[in-house]
Amino acid sequence: MEVERETVSLGEFEFECGETIPDLELRYEAYGEFTGDNAVLVCHALTGSAHVAGHRGGDGTAGQARAWWDDIVGPGKAIDTTEYYVVCANVPGSCYGSTGPASENPETGDPYGTEFPAVTVGDWTEAQRLLLDELGVPHLHAVVGGSVGGMNVLDWAKRHPDHVELLAPIAAAARLDPQCLALDAIARRAITTDDDWQGGEYYGTGAKPTDGLALARQIGHVMYLSKASMEQKFGRRAAGRDAMRSFPVDPAGTFFPYRDVESYLDYQAEKFVERFDANSYLYLTRAMDNYDLAAGFESDADALAAFDGEVLAMSFTGDWHFTTEQAEELADALRETEASVAHHVVESDHGHDAFLVEPEKVGPPLSDFLADGLDGNAVTDTRESDGGSEFAPVHTSLFSD
Repeated sequence: MEVERETVSLGEFEFECGETIPDLELRYEAYGEFTGDNAVLVCHALTGSAHVAGHRGGDGTAGQARAWWDDIVGPGKAIDTTEYYVVCANVPGSCYGSTGPASENPETGDPYGTEFPAVTVGDWTEAQRLLLDELGVPHLHAVVGGSVGGMNVLDWAKRHPDHVELLAPIAAAARLDPQCLALDAIARRAITTDDDWQGGEYYGTGAKPTDGLALARQIGHVMYLSKASMEQKFGRRAAGRDAMRSFPVDPAGTFFPYRDVESYLDYQAEKFVERFDANSYLYLTRAMDNYDLAAGFESDADALAAFDGEVLAMSFTGDWHFTTEQAEELADALRETEASVAHHVVESDHGHDAFLVEPEKVGPPLSDFLADGLDGNAVTDTRESDGGSEFAPVHTSLFSD
C-alpha cells in the first residue's frame, strides 16, 4: 500500500478564539489514488495521529508502534485504499507533526508553550478543509471518525455541509456529559498541579510533568473501559511478582497487593508519557470538552439542517463515555431535519475502546455504508429494526453497581 506522508504549510491561520499564528503546519498521511469523487477523510481520536494505517513510517513521526486503525483502513479492508483516497491529518494543537504548544514559534525561536492559541474542534475542521484544498480535493465522499474524531465528523456537516456526501460518527455524541467533563477536569489538574509543569513552560528545562500526565492518562484509560471489560481483563487479581510499582506507595500500602489493574494502568501511563506532550493533552481535552454541536444554532437539528447527505451513527452498548442514548439523540436530531440516518448499535462489553478493538463489528457496516450508503446490507437502524429505541443496558456510571 502506497502511503504519502508529508507536512504541509498552510500559512497564517486564525483560530476560532481570534488569535493567529504565522504558519500552521499539518502532518498528514494519504493512501490510495484520488479519482475525483472517492476521497474519505478519517478524523483521529484525542491522542491519535495521522498514522491511521500500515506500519510505522521511516521517520517515526507518529510515535506509535502500530497504526491506530490498521484493522479498518487498508487494501481490502472496510475503508478500502484500493477504492478510496484516504486522508488523515494530525490536528492543530497535537504533538505528532502538526503545529502545537511544543512547536517552535517562528517569531521568537522558542516553543509556543501556553502562548499557543486555544484550539477548538472547529479549528480542526477548518485546518482539514485548507489541507484538502492543498491536495486538490474539493469534495469528500465521506468523513469518518471515532470519539472526538466523531465530533469532528459532525462539525463537517455543520460547517461544510455541501462538501461531503456521507458522514460516519462512531462512538461519538453532540457534546460531552457532565460526568466526562468532571473526569477530564481532574485529569488536567493532575498535570497543572505537577511542579514540573512550571506553568506550561517546561520545554528545555530538563524536567517534564510526567507524573501529572501519567495520572491524566490513567483517568482516560478508565474512562475508555467498561465495568464488564475491567472484570474480564483484571478482576481483583494481584500483579505478578516481577511487577514494579510506578508511583510511591504509603507504608501501609505495602501490606496489600499491587493489583493487575494498577499494573496495567501504570504500564499504559509509562508508555504514554514517552510519546505525548502534556500541554497538548491540556489543549486537546479542552477542545473536546468545549464542543457543542448546537453552539451558534437553536438546536442540534438546526445545526445539521443544511446537510442533505446520509449519516451512519454507530454506538456501543458498553460505552459510558459516549453512550447509545447520546447517539440516539443525535440520530433523532437528524431525523428532525428529515435527513437519511441510521443508528447502528453494536453489542459490546469493551467500553469506549470498542471502535478500536472490535474491527469485526465495526468494519462490515462501515464498509457497506461507504459503498452503498444506508442501503448497505450490513447497515441496520436499531430504532427501526427493534420497533423503538431499545438498547442493551449501558454502564452510565463507572462508580455504581
